[in-house]
Amino acid sequence: MAQNKSFNGRDMGIDLGTANTLVYVRGRGIVLNEPSVVAVNTVDGSVLSVGSAAKETMGRTPANIVAVRPLRDGVIADFEIAERMLRYFIKKVMGSRRLARPRVVVCVPSGITGVERRAVMEAATQAGARQVHLVEEPIAAAIGAGLPVSEPTGCMVVDIGGGTTEVAVVSLGGIVTARSVRTAGDAMDVAISSYVKKQYALAIGERSAEEIKVSIGSASPTGPLSVPRVSESVRRPERNVEVFIPGQSEDNEDTQALLPPDRCTIRGRDQATGLPRVLELTSDEVRHALAEPVDSIVAAVRATLDETPPELAGDIMDRGIVLTGGGALLRGLDVRLGRELNIPVLVADDPLDCVAIGTGRCVEDFASLRTAMDARPRRPDAVRV
Repeated sequence: MAQNKSFNGRDMGIDLGTANTLVYVRGRGIVLNEPSVVAVNTVDGSVLSVGSAAKETMGRTPANIVAVRPLRDGVIADFEIAERMLRYFIKKVMGSRRLARPRVVVCVPSGITGVERRAVMEAATQAGARQVHLVEEPIAAAIGAGLPVSEPTGCMVVDIGGGTTEVAVVSLGGIVTARSVRTAGDAMDVAISSYVKKQYALAIGERSAEEIKVSIGSASPTGPLSVPRVSESVRRPERNVEVFIPGQSEDNEDTQALLPPDRCTIRGRDQATGLPRVLELTSDEVRHALAEPVDSIVAAVRATLDETPPELAGDIMDRGIVLTGGGALLRGLDVRLGRELNIPVLVADDPLDCVAIGTGRCVEDFASLRTAMDARPRRPDAVRV
């Protein structure tokens, strides 16, 4: 009996995200949270580093080294690199128990195709999994946010990750209607870098654009400032971005939690001269740059509500819409959605980990939540757009 319990304790849930990969081990909780990045030597194809160490090399590698993100738009774009990344993470979590082959539950987008589904399962199997089960991200996010997914009542969840935004209405342990759009955190970073390049002829890196979004990005001018507790493996300070907060003195650290950031100084390469240049960017400009991706997310939520059965729509009016994922931390996004849709919008208590926590609960309560797993290609309304 003790041996069987120990074996079951190795089962794990994996939130295989475009930006970050989180691993939940049965009985231990979330034990790994690292960027989905792999540094590869292009000469011999060897893997030099994975996760946080690999992300540090992005934009700073010589010609023979490239930092690869094996997942794009929520699905595997480079099968071989994704398999090697998964193998590294599983080995890191399992430690010295090399003979163990865990049962793995992996999150996938709601609009996944049959080919993409098989790619995920094969990558996890090749990485050392004994059994592979898939759970759709909106289901996992709803479970992780504590929503009553198994009850005959409507719950709406909007999971804004790195590559995709998953919008779904959940009832009785399944998805009633869903929409997956390829507009999320990465698209916001691209929008910021494109705006800076177009308006100021200044080229900035992907990490700089992300830090600008985190520091002074917003979806609404009236949005409150959120100061989330983020682990070092998820987000590191970017040396090319310096944030300025109005009214903050150098010796008053408490002011940062009271006043929203107003502007930041960024460093990049001038497109005309090719020389380094410093530029000051305001929060209003960043909000303008983020207008298009934010509008796409609002449109996806509105379209999903249009397809929701009337009875479930009434439940959503009472319970509200729950935001999860890293994009939920964008300042004022809940205010913008609530104003546009005239429905209460709430941010989950731990939006960054909701999907991983939900996947972990699928591992912990495998028998009772089995009906929510093994997602198949869905109806046309759930196909990514």
